[in-house]
Amino acid sequence: MKLVSYYQNSQARAAIYHDGKIFDIAENGKALSIDLPPTMLELLNLDAGLVKTQEIYKAITEGRTNIHISDSTLTAPITNPPSCRDAYAFRQHVATARRNRGVPMIPEFDSYPVFYFTNHNAIYGSGEIIVENDHLLNLDFELEAAVVIGKKGKNIQSADADKYIAGYTIMNDFSARQLQMEEMKLSLGPAKGKDFATAIGPYIVTPDELEKQKITTDFGDKYNLKMQAFHNGKKISSGNLKDMNWTFAEIIERVSYGAEIYPGDVIGSGTVGTGCYLELNGTAALEAQENGENFTPIWLQAGDKIELTIEGLGRLSNTIKKSDANHSILAKKKDVI
Repeated sequence: MKLVSYYQNSQARAAIYHDGKIFDIAENGKALSIDLPPTMLELLNLDAGLVKTQEIYKAITEGRTNIHISDSTLTAPITNPPSCRDAYAFRQHVATARRNRGVPMIPEFDSYPVFYFTNHNAIYGSGEIIVENDHLLNLDFELEAAVVIGKKGKNIQSADADKYIAGYTIMNDFSARQLQMEEMKLSLGPAKGKDFATAIGPYIVTPDELEKQKITTDFGDKYNLKMQAFHNGKKISSGNLKDMNWTFAEIIERVSYGAEIYPGDVIGSGTVGTGCYLELNGTAALEAQENGENFTPIWLQAGDKIELTIEGLGRLSNTIKKSDANHSILAKKKDVI
């Protein structure tokens, strides 16, 4: 089942996406005498909300209800998650990025999964991403998957953690690298380089849809799903979700240690190997240096389209647009060095 959100009268309403059509969950529920709330977050917080939604989906596929939206644009499948975290699950990305910076691989990566909190109030679906002046200084994409949590829990063991996943989606963790690199010198983590935009979508795909691609491990489920990125139509990255060195189950175990997780929480996988320009540019620069050649790094520019695809999860397409405001936070730095 593919869950989506669309706007109606300025409200993001939960729907099922089936056969190219958008079926409002609450409206089709009424036709079947199933009472469900209109928004995705309310639906996920409702006991048996997804079970009842599966009943509606079955009725749609059998033709017992057919109330669909003929003309609407999808937004992020959940527009107001209670939190948004991003993990660091692909060893290839971490090792390559560190090699390109001339530093050794950090051994702690193999000891435990890590994550950071990003801005849950800056969640976007497909469409325009409006950025400020400083965001266009080394603006990067990041090719990731994410899970949406389906029930509340705390101190969850990895053996049980997959049961807490409502579904999977594509994530693009947009990164303003110049801002990020400056502030991370202070060893507090990414902030203004990250908190302006995270895109997810187009769907939340429930685990049953991915059963054929599932790989069962001792540490939780993985999925054999091809991942690709396209910049202005040109393929620039390719990987596979099965290459996660930390499963989502292990990440959830870490995330929930001593802390509640809630329905609607979004947790990203981190970047797949080759899945960002920070990594691609660094590798290309090293190769150019070895060959005695010059290299000009590539970053996202205003007007560019960046599209991410994951097999079974769809295509997330965003266009970069510069804000009409002419504002720079970097220009306000105090020159004390």
